[in-house]
Amino acid sequence: MKYLILVPDGMADRPCPSLGGRTPMEAAHKPRMDKLASRALCGTVSNVPTGMVPESDTANLSILSYDPRIYSKGRSPLEAMSLGLEMSPRDTALRCNFVTLSGTAEDCYEDRTILDHSSGDITTEEAGELVAALNEALPQTVRGSKRILHTGVSYRHCLIWEDADEHYSFMRPHDILGRRIGEYLPKEENGGADFLAYMKEGAKVLDSHPVNERRRARGQNPANSPWLWSPGKKPALPLFSEKWGLTPAVISAVDLIKGIGVCAGCDVISVEGATGNFETNYAGKAEAAIRAFADHDLVYIHVEAPDECGHQGRADLKTASVELIDEKILTPVSDWLAESGEPYRILVLPDHPTPIEIRTHSMEPVPFFLYDPAEEREGVSVYTEKTCAGKPLYLPDGSGLLSLLIR
Repeated sequence: MKYLILVPDGMADRPCPSLGGRTPMEAAHKPRMDKLASRALCGTVSNVPTGMVPESDTANLSILSYDPRIYSKGRSPLEAMSLGLEMSPRDTALRCNFVTLSGTAEDCYEDRTILDHSSGDITTEEAGELVAALNEALPQTVRGSKRILHTGVSYRHCLIWEDADEHYSFMRPHDILGRRIGEYLPKEENGGADFLAYMKEGAKVLDSHPVNERRRARGQNPANSPWLWSPGKKPALPLFSEKWGLTPAVISAVDLIKGIGVCAGCDVISVEGATGNFETNYAGKAEAAIRAFADHDLVYIHVEAPDECGHQGRADLKTASVELIDEKILTPVSDWLAESGEPYRILVLPDHPTPIEIRTHSMEPVPFFLYDPAEEREGVSVYTEKTCAGKPLYLPDGSGLLSLLIR
């Protein structure tokens, strides 16, 4: 038996005025998803437990059957694992976004506004120069504790800081787009002084850096401030292969998902040109998945594009990303599975919604379908949030979903 899990990150949404009151899933031309869903087991699932933040680490852990109430230690340690970073028991990993703030380093930092959580999807090469500049300019030892910033992908980077508070409550930058940042910054009075200093001093380093001067000249958003969030200690997951008796592979452009794969003992496959945004190598992911099925039982394909389009408030691009996922990933991979002669099952679902109207993640259950050509069912006429919510099947605990797939 071969298993395909396809996760279009943040694909679920709410009705969008710009789409005539439809969601991107409703507006998208996605014939393969709709065809499979019409013959599949359909319903809705909550991948994020009540009381937890609807983040991709929590939701994707859940989809892979790891209860986030037990195993979630924050996204940053998972990203550190994907980068091959060694973490000691003293180390705390923190996500460091390169963000775009209004104004310049001459302005009061607290009065600036966050314009872009991803700095116009800055390239990894450009970001690497900025990482090196921060490591050179800012002290690498604070109060006897070492810290160093490591380059990730695009705007997403990882700061390893000895003895830093892994429970500190930071604001997620994509939750405060367009807002004055003062009230959302780390506070000196509750132990955030060193975190705040890193962000403020880092902004001074980045503001006039040649990388940003060139980006401004090209009309691109500068990466003019670091933003710290999502701290955590080194995670530990039971091996997926021992838990399910399957050989798994994970395909994603995002360090977080790669890190989950590493910690779960999956083979993590990188695809050239896969970026984590709308302009990504969709076809390359399909090709990698087909190759992976030669020696893996289960392939987990994660596509970040719909989520990034949701954060950007781009309903048009989000709709287009769903169409590209359907055409360039699901269609060729499902065709290959059908022609392989082996039994197979396909599970398709977003991890969480990323509604255009709020430009961040939300807690609504997400629609899923589970297709098995040997057990065709009466599914839904079209795969959308509304049609799947109209089915009686609802799973309140997403970590149990995999048991429906792997029976």
